[in-house]
Amino acid sequence: MVGLTVCGGTVHRTPVDTAVGDLSVQGSTVVSDADRATAPTVIDARGSSVVPLFVDTVFAAPEPPAADAFDLIPGNPATFAVIDGRVGPDEIRNMLVVRPERLRAVVVDGSVIVRDGRAVRPEGAGVSATDPRLAAWSDPRRDMTQFLTADGRYSETRSGRRNAWTGRFWIDGARITYLDDTGFWVFGQFHGRQLHHAGFVLER
Repeated sequence: MVGLTVCGGTVHRTPVDTAVGDLSVQGSTVVSDADRATAPTVIDARGSSVVPLFVDTVFAAPEPPAADAFDLIPGNPATFAVIDGRVGPDEIRNMLVVRPERLRAVVVDGSVIVRDGRAVRPEGAGVSATDPRLAAWSDPRRDMTQFLTADGRYSETRSGRRNAWTGRFWIDGARITYLDDTGFWVFGQFHGRQLHHAGFVLER
């Protein structure tokens, strides 16, 4: 299995529990330092925050995940972002928005999908045109509909305004990563019949 070590960052094991040090990954999972690979891929995280891709709204969903599902602890999925500078707990919990120049890496289930602010593969790659997640997703409570299309593009209608936000997206397992055309990265998760994104809870 491929190994990855994120070195010297401020690791947010939870949104509030931090420690300066390394984060070790083996395959798709966070492991203890004792179990790290002998020749891992290395991401220099000095001066950066290593943060779980925490999606707070899923805990109120039907059949919610375990309370520690997003924690960066051994045995959990290696799904996180490496961001220059400090990141506060409220940003992690509620709406993580990152400019490309601050984003050193995004890792989903142990795979690096963004490096130095740029995606490592084209938008839409690896997603079948028949994937049922390519659809219109709506949150009537907040009057937003998001359209995910087979070319790896999204658009959002907000309060009746079409194309209020547009950009590219990447799907990896249950995770979706967005790069808005105005120049920022945001993150979401499919959970059951819902799409959770930046405080929105959307359904097809």
